[in-house]
Amino acid sequence: MNMIREVLKKIMAAKRKKLEEKARKQFFSIKLEKNDIAIDCGANIGKITEYLCKSGADVYCFEPNPYAFEVLRDRFSGMQNIHLFQKGVYDKNSFMKLYLHKKHSDEDEVRRSTASSLLDFKYNINSEKYVEVQIIDLCEFIESLNHRVRILKMDVEGVEFAILKKIIDSGVIDKIDYIFLETHDHKIPELKSEAHAIRKLIKKRKIENINLDWG
Repeated sequence: MNMIREVLKKIMAAKRKKLEEKARKQFFSIKLEKNDIAIDCGANIGKITEYLCKSGADVYCFEPNPYAFEVLRDRFSGMQNIHLFQKGVYDKNSFMKLYLHKKHSDEDEVRRSTASSLLDFKYNINSEKYVEVQIIDLCEFIESLNHRVRILKMDVEGVEFAILKKIIDSGVIDKIDYIFLETHDHKIPELKSEAHAIRKLIKKRKIENINLDWG
């Protein structure tokens, strides 16, 4: 049974990788121009931010992890078309605990920063090691721009489904051309029912501008 399970895991991982490659190909094929708006949620140290800013578009970056944000700020602080926020995104405005990686993060906080999460049950965080961070309602922020969003990329370590549901239900979805989202339900079992509901909603409403295969 263990051997069968391992084979199935490898098959699913290969399938996810192929879908992720397809999503990235679509992402990098989208043309951005000056005065377009791109939003990078979970910007971390700015790998995607760097690509987005070269287009001349206005790029709004959200990164709540203080260690990653310090690198992000040092890297892009002089660029006029990048707007940096040391905040997380969610479906509400609040202050919350951001839980950090459970293994060796003290040795390299920046390297381990990609795993930090607002969820205390995420498999690879230490529920006793956290920082308090400001959280903003992403839908409210998008509404406040009074401008169509060309690309929204979200890698927010488990809270993506709550945000996406509000984006759809509120109608903000109609103000965004493309959404690329990394989902974590294959790694966090507690998210499976939420993920199923979102996928069902997308299918029911025939929404075509959401890609759930970012990775």
